[in-house]
Amino acid sequence: MKLTILGGGGFRVPLVYGALLADHAEGRVSAVTLYDTDADRLTAVARVLAEQAENVPDAPAVDATTDLDEALRGADFVFSAIRVGGLEGRAADERVALDLGVLGQETVGAGGIAYGLRTVPVAVDLARRIARLAPDAWVINFTNPAGLVTEAMSRHLGDRVIGICDSPVGLGRRIARVLGADPDRARIDYVGLNHLGWVRGLRVDGRDELPRLLADPALLGSFEEGRLFGADWLRSLGAVPNEYLHYYYFNREAVRAYQEAEQTRGAFLHEQQEGFYARMKDPAAPALATWDRTRAEREATYMSENREVAGVGERDGSDLQSGGYEQVALALMRAVARDERTTLILNVPNRTTLPVLDAEAVIEVPCLVDANGARPLSVDPLPYHAVGLVTAVKAVERAVLEASESGSRATAVKAFALHPLVDSVTVAERLVDGYIEAHPALARLNRP
Repeated sequence: MKLTILGGGGFRVPLVYGALLADHAEGRVSAVTLYDTDADRLTAVARVLAEQAENVPDAPAVDATTDLDEALRGADFVFSAIRVGGLEGRAADERVALDLGVLGQETVGAGGIAYGLRTVPVAVDLARRIARLAPDAWVINFTNPAGLVTEAMSRHLGDRVIGICDSPVGLGRRIARVLGADPDRARIDYVGLNHLGWVRGLRVDGRDELPRLLADPALLGSFEEGRLFGADWLRSLGAVPNEYLHYYYFNREAVRAYQEAEQTRGAFLHEQQEGFYARMKDPAAPALATWDRTRAEREATYMSENREVAGVGERDGSDLQSGGYEQVALALMRAVARDERTTLILNVPNRTTLPVLDAEAVIEVPCLVDANGARPLSVDPLPYHAVGLVTAVKAVERAVLEASESGSRATAVKAFALHPLVDSVTVAERLVDGYIEAHPALARLNRP
C-alpha cells in the first residue's frame, strides 16, 4: 500500500513515519513517497526517516520527488500537509494583522483568512490532480486551516477527502486522564468547526464524567485548558473549549501579548526550522537526534503567549502529549484500508448533523469510520453561544472560498469584516491591502 505525503519536506513528517514503523499488521503501508517543491528539505527529512528505520525489519520504503504527478500515481492514500508561502508567509500574516491591532494567528482571525486565501487555490489544484491521477485514493488533509481546506477539496473529491486535527483528541485524552479514566475507553462528545469546538461530555461505561470535572476546581486546574480558561468560565460554559477558543474568549489580552512578544510564533518557527534544515546540510550531523531536540523546543513553546495571559507558566509534561495527529491519521488509514470500524473526531461534510449548517459545510465531530469512509455521528444541538460563533466563522470560510475562486476584492474584504475578531470594515479593507502587499500571489484579488 502506497502513501504519498504532500509537503514531504515538512518538519512533522517523521512523526507520521514513526507511526508507520510501529504498525506491523498485514496490509500496512509498504511504500512512502515524499513530495515537496524544496529538494533540500526533502533530502533533510529523508535522512531523518532513514535513521528512524535503522534496525526496523520491513520498514516502509521511502522515495522523494519534486514531481507531483509522479508522486500521485499509484497512491492508495494521500496525506496533504502543505504550507503555501512557508513559515515566512505565516510570519507575514501575523505581523500585518498585529500592526492593525487584530489577531494574526495562522488559523484564527485575520491570519487564518490570509492563509486560507493563499492556500485554497493550491489545494483545489491538488484535488483536481488527485481526482485525475489517483481517483481511488483517500486524501487525509492536515493542511491548515484544516476545515476550510478540506471543504475546498471536497468540492472536487467528495467524501474521499477527510480532514484531521489532533487538538480535539489531545483535549479529550487530557480530560480522561485527569478524571482517572482510560482515554482509549472514553467516548468524547465534541462538536464544532476545526479549532472552534467544545467538549460537552466524556462518557466512561455509559456515565458522563464531565460534570464531576466541572465541579472540582482542583481537577480543572490540573490540565492545560483548565488553567487557560479558568474554572469559573468553564463552569459558566458547561463545557471545555478547544484551546484555540482562548483567542476568542480572551482576545484583547491575547492580541496585546502577541504585540508585546519579542517575535511572533511564525517568526520563531521560521528561525528554528531554518536552523534545523541548515544543520541537515552537514552530512555528519545526527539527523534524528537534531530533529528530536528541535521538536521538543517547538512543543514546549506552543501557545506560550496564551499561557502568559492566563498566568499559568510553562507547559506540564503531561500537556506536551497531544492527540498525535500521526496516530489519528494511522487510525483513519487502518479503518478505511482494513475495514476496522472505529470512531474518530474528524473534519467531514455536515450532512444533517448540525441543522444550523448546510449539508456541504465541513464540521469537526465524532465520526464512524470503516471501508466506506467517515460518516458524522448524530450530536445534540449546539447551545446558542456556540451557534453564534460557528455560523459566523462558517460564513467567513464561505466568503474565503468565494474570493479564492472569483478573485473578488470585495468578497475578500467581506471575509475579513465578517470575522468576530475583526472589529471594523475599515480594518478589513486595510488588512486586504496589507496582505496583497505582503504576498504577491494575492494580487489576483483585484476584481470588484
